[in-house]
Amino acid sequence: MAGNGNMKQAEGSYSGFTAMMKWGTIASFAVAAFVVWLIA
Repeated sequence: MAGNGNMKQAEGSYSGFTAMMKWGTIASFAVAAFVVWLIA
């Protein structure tokens, strides 16, 4: 767990991680929809 001195850095790292996961999920959904459209 982050110590008191590293809390800002931990929050920034977590914020970046959640943003990457959000955009990764959106991109995966878009690619999957495109593949389903190609197959159909």
